[in-house]
Amino acid sequence: MNTQIRIGVMTSGGDAQGMNAAVRAVVRTGISRGCAVYAVYEGYEGMIRGGDLIRPMDWSSVGGIIQLGGTVIGTARSAAFRTREGRREAARNLLAHGIDRLVVIGGDGSLTGADLFRREWPELLQELVTAGEISTELAAAHPFLGIVGMVGSIDNDFSGTDMTIGADTALHRITEAMDAITSTAASHQRTFVIEVMGRRCGYLALMGAISGGADFVFIPERPPEIEDWESHMCQVLRTGREHGRRDSIVLVAEGARDRNGKPITVDYVRQVLQERLGEDTRVTILGHVQRGGAPSAFDRWMSTLLGYTAVEELLSASPEREPQLIGMRENRITSVPLMACVEETKAVAKAIAEQDYERAMALRGGSFSEAFHTLRTLVQSQPRLDRNIGTPLRIAVLHAGGPAPGMNTAVRAAVRVGIDHGHTMLGIHNGFQGLISGDIVEMDWMSVSGWGTTGGAELGTNRKIPVGPELYVVARNIERFNIQAILVIGGWAGYQAAYKLYSSRESYPAFNIPIICMPASIDNNLPGSELSIGADTALNNIVEAVDRIKQSAVASRRCFVVEVMGRECGYLALMGGLASGAERVYLPEEGVNLSDLQRDVEDMRYWFQRGKRLSLMIRNENANSIYTTGFMCALFEEEGNDLFEVRQAILGHLQQGGHPSPFDRIHATRLAVKCIEQIAHMTQNKENLGAFIGYRGGKVQIFSLDEMPPMMERDHQRPREQWWMSLRSVARALARQAPQDA
Repeated sequence: MNTQIRIGVMTSGGDAQGMNAAVRAVVRTGISRGCAVYAVYEGYEGMIRGGDLIRPMDWSSVGGIIQLGGTVIGTARSAAFRTREGRREAARNLLAHGIDRLVVIGGDGSLTGADLFRREWPELLQELVTAGEISTELAAAHPFLGIVGMVGSIDNDFSGTDMTIGADTALHRITEAMDAITSTAASHQRTFVIEVMGRRCGYLALMGAISGGADFVFIPERPPEIEDWESHMCQVLRTGREHGRRDSIVLVAEGARDRNGKPITVDYVRQVLQERLGEDTRVTILGHVQRGGAPSAFDRWMSTLLGYTAVEELLSASPEREPQLIGMRENRITSVPLMACVEETKAVAKAIAEQDYERAMALRGGSFSEAFHTLRTLVQSQPRLDRNIGTPLRIAVLHAGGPAPGMNTAVRAAVRVGIDHGHTMLGIHNGFQGLISGDIVEMDWMSVSGWGTTGGAELGTNRKIPVGPELYVVARNIERFNIQAILVIGGWAGYQAAYKLYSSRESYPAFNIPIICMPASIDNNLPGSELSIGADTALNNIVEAVDRIKQSAVASRRCFVVEVMGRECGYLALMGGLASGAERVYLPEEGVNLSDLQRDVEDMRYWFQRGKRLSLMIRNENANSIYTTGFMCALFEEEGNDLFEVRQAILGHLQQGGHPSPFDRIHATRLAVKCIEQIAHMTQNKENLGAFIGYRGGKVQIFSLDEMPPMMERDHQRPREQWWMSLRSVARALARQAPQDA
């Protein structure tokens, strides 16, 4: 470990939830790698002013900040840094502390400024030497400035990363507001026009519309295609009212324009709706609410991984290597050349300014365009009459396994997209038991109204797997109701039941129909998918509960052992530990032994003797059958003596409850659309009539049911490939310092 390396970390530009998690990760990773880490307070302004605005950080300096919104080290706009004199002063202040590595968390302006600072660094040092402000030896010891960037922006408007720090949390705020507004709007049959942030990017508006169930949306990248968009909007909302909608929600990105570049404002939209529809129409501008509050679970663990990787990148920095942007692509942390990302980001803004909207949409990526087209189907008040998609089918939808938030969202999307494609959609109540008992009904467009935002499983669910004579009954009911395809939305039991039908086709010809499984399980333990529907909501429920537990604990010296679900899969425990800042995570994949517990006790005793107030341990419910949560608590209590108290928190089924998170709503919608398309494909090609779908490597992938057994650890009911286990080393590096390293 090189103790001579000194790293500065700063936040710049607008604040974004998750910045603190990134700062915490940079500080603790740097310290664990033997570096000295300094925080530069108030962004570039603090770098120029120097003094106590550049401070050394220790392990405890970033304790208790992972759950805080904003940025604890501050941010500010700096006109002075845009001048060469300002940058020269900033260089002098960094050198006063021996800092020649810099982590910049901000937007495109902040990152562009960092790159300019890096390129000028040798000249700035020469000017300082010439002016006698620094010695030749000091300049020679720091010949280059290493730069790494992370994007802090709630707009998710930066190329090179699929998600920016703060965007997921902002989407949470928008969705929460829309859920609240929808209930009051429905009570009075009102229309609400909501403005969300996004001057040059429609991500928040588009994804907010999908997750919040909006009826119309305006985004900068795709203005209304017709000149008289006002009449079209009014017709869509009027038709919705005629078919039973009690509320109407119109979402407007602050940078929305029409085809001629004229701004589309919420006040103008309200005026149009009120005058033409004669409805009571209200405006809500969410504003900085979207920036505020505690970060989501995703923004915590993603920012943590970004900060960890940023330090690793800086340790290998050299004058020849381009400055890197640390981001997330295809569900993996990646590094890409910083300035190439800045230029591509500016290209999107340029395309919008030049009214080249096709190029703007293309630059946003395929998933953005895909989401836009899906939304256009979902917001219709009734299916299209001019559809000509292909052979109409009778498709049955059912849940199976434990309940997972997002199941209802998936059914809503599947039913509406299916009907819009000309299919007849059937709902099977109570899972495979309902298929056995014939509890099957036809579903229409409005039968799933309001389902997109609700938790639970309106169709009902259980873990029934048909066996023996029940398979004959299932076959008879498939024939009786003329079911031509089955969509199973569920967990382990659902996958096993689908495979049972698929593998019994020779005995029961009725099973020779498309059968496809969609992953819905808070345990995230299904093959072929890195993220199951419901897992993100469960993780947010865990993090919110742990936040409250931590608040209750700091009043006295306590250790909390928090038990989470997951069965034999450690996803919730590991990711919950990363997102909450837990010091220890107990996983079924690793097991627990007595020496582990003894070492944990010794570490706790050491730190509580030195003023520590809280220890947080997260334990998967099946980490060890002998060393239970109760056993651990009793052991820690006994060994802790008077140093600290021990409490347990078994979170239980609260992890399965509540409204689905924005990600789970969007994820469920996307997978449901793909499932309906895949059913049509399988029918047309008469091949691979059994399949399961998943989100893998950032893309939706389809697998044959034949591939399922070798992809699973059947005894442990979890996939053989668990991408999150590669993050174990990160969790260890960011846990409490071992006494020998203190």
